Amino acid sequence: MPKQQKFTPISKHLVLLSAVLVISMAGCTLGPNYQKPDVATPGDWVEWHSGSQELLDPKLRQAGTSKHAPWWQTFDDATLNKLVEMAQDANSDLQIAALHFAQSRTQRNAVAAEQGPRIDGRAGATRTKQSENGTSFRTIDAIAPTNRDSLVQALSEPFSVYEAGFDASWELDLWGRVRRSVEAADSRIQSASATLVQVQLTLQTEVVRRYFELRAAQQQIRIARAQVATAKESLDIARAKARDGLIDDLAVAQQETLLADQRAQLPQLMAEEALASSRISLLLGKRPGAMQTELADQGNVLNLATLPDLHLGIPSELARRRPDIRHAEAELHAATASIGIAVADLYPRLTLGAGLGLESTTASKFGDWGSAQWSIGPSLYIPIFDQGRRRAVVQLRELQQQEAAVAYQQIVLKAWHEVDDSLSAYSAEHQRYIQIVEKSRSSSKVLTLSETRYRNGIASYLAVIDARRILLQSEREEAESGLRLFLDFVAIRKATGGSLSPDFDGALQQADACQG
Repeated sequence: MPKQQKFTPISKHLVLLSAVLVISMAGCTLGPNYQKPDVATPGDWVEWHSGSQELLDPKLRQAGTSKHAPWWQTFDDATLNKLVEMAQDANSDLQIAALHFAQSRTQRNAVAAEQGPRIDGRAGATRTKQSENGTSFRTIDAIAPTNRDSLVQALSEPFSVYEAGFDASWELDLWGRVRRSVEAADSRIQSASATLVQVQLTLQTEVVRRYFELRAAQQQIRIARAQVATAKESLDIARAKARDGLIDDLAVAQQETLLADQRAQLPQLMAEEALASSRISLLLGKRPGAMQTELADQGNVLNLATLPDLHLGIPSELARRRPDIRHAEAELHAATASIGIAVADLYPRLTLGAGLGLESTTASKFGDWGSAQWSIGPSLYIPIFDQGRRRAVVQLRELQQQEAAVAYQQIVLKAWHEVDDSLSAYSAEHQRYIQIVEKSRSSSKVLTLSETRYRNGIASYLAVIDARRILLQSEREEAESGLRLFLDFVAIRKATGGSLSPDFDGALQQADACQG
C-alpha cells in the first residue's frame, strides 16, 4: 500500500496561494466598457452649409488628395518656416503643455504599479530595557510572587535586538479596480497628448497670422509712402498753378488736406508693423526687438498666386485631426473608466501578504536558521457601512460621464460650425478679392491712358497724378483683401485640425525633451 503523502504547513500555504491566484485571474471588470460615440459627418465639405449657396466652392465637393506636409510650409516662405520652427522650440506655453503630457505618462506608470506586488525591505538593531513596573511583568506577580525580584532583575536587563527581512503585499484585482484605473490613466495620456497638439496648432496659427499681418503692414507702408509722394507732387503742381493765377487758393488747400491725410496714416501703419513684430517675438520667447533683422521689410507681397490650395481631404477625418475633439473623446473615455473604479470600491478587497526575516537578541546567532521567521496569508477588507458615500460616488461618476458625453457632442458640433464659418468667410473674401483685382487692373489702364493723353498734350499732368492716386488706393484695398484672404485660409486650417497628418510625433518628442 503506497505511503500517503502528508502536507506540511508550507505546502498547505502554497496550495492556498495557488487557489487565490486562480481566483484573481478569473476576476471580473466592473463598470461599463467604453464605446466610441457615433458622430454624423457630411458627404463633402459644403453639404452642411449656412447662408447663400453662392458662397460654396464647387471644388470642395471633391474629396481630392490631401497633402501631408506641415500646412504652413505650403506657403513656400523660408522666413515663415524658420519662425514656426523657432516658436516650437522655445514657446513657453508649448513647454508647459509638454510637461503636462509628461506628467500624465508618469502618473500612468504610478497607477500601473498597483497591478503587481509590493516588496519592502527592513533592517534594524536596537538596544532595549523593559520597565520593571510595567505591564510586561504582571504575569510574574501572578505566578511567582515570591521570586519576583530575582525574575524582574533578570528580565529587565538591557538587551539588543537584531532584525532584517522582507515584506510583500499584493492586492488582487478581483473587480477590476486597478485595471479601470490604468484604463483611465491611459485615457488621460491621450487627453494630455491632444492638449499638447492643440497648443502646438494654436502656436503655429498665431505665428502664421502675425507674420502675414507684419508683411501686410509693411506692404501698406510702402503703398502709403507712395501715396504721400503722389500727394506731395500734386500739391507742388497746385502751388505752381496758383502762382501763375491758373487756380485759386481753395484748390491748393484741398491738396494740402489730402497730403496731410496721407501722412497721418503712416504712424498708424508703422504701429501695426511694430505690434505684429512684437507679438512674433513674444511667441518665439524673445525680447522686444530681438527679431528686428529677421522681420525687416523684404518687399514681400501677399497675393493670390502664393496662396496654396486647400486640400481638405475627407470630412470624416475631422474627428481624428482636430485635437479638441480627440481631447473630449479621451475625457469621455476616462470618465467611463472612473465609473468602474467607483463600482469596484463597493466590493471587498483581498490582499495577499507575506514576510520573511531574521530576528535575534544575539549578534553571533543572527544568521542561524533558528533566528528565521516568516508569515503568509490573505487579508480581507469588507466595506460595511459608510452612510451611502460609496454609492454616491458611483452616481457622481455616472453624472460626470454623462457630462463628458454632452461636452463631446457639443465640441463636435462647434467644430463643424467653425469649418462652415471659415469656408464661407474665405469664399466671400475670395470673390471680393477677384473684384478688387479687376478694379486695380482698370485703374492701371486709366493711369496708362492718362499718361498717354498727357504726352500727347490732350490732358494735364494733374489728371495723371489723380489716376496714380486712384491706382494706389486700389492697390491698398487689394493688399487689405489679400491679408484677410490669407487669414481666412489660416482659420480654415485651424478649423480642420491643421495638417492632414497632425504632428503627434513632434509633440511627443517635445514632451520627451521636457521630461528629460
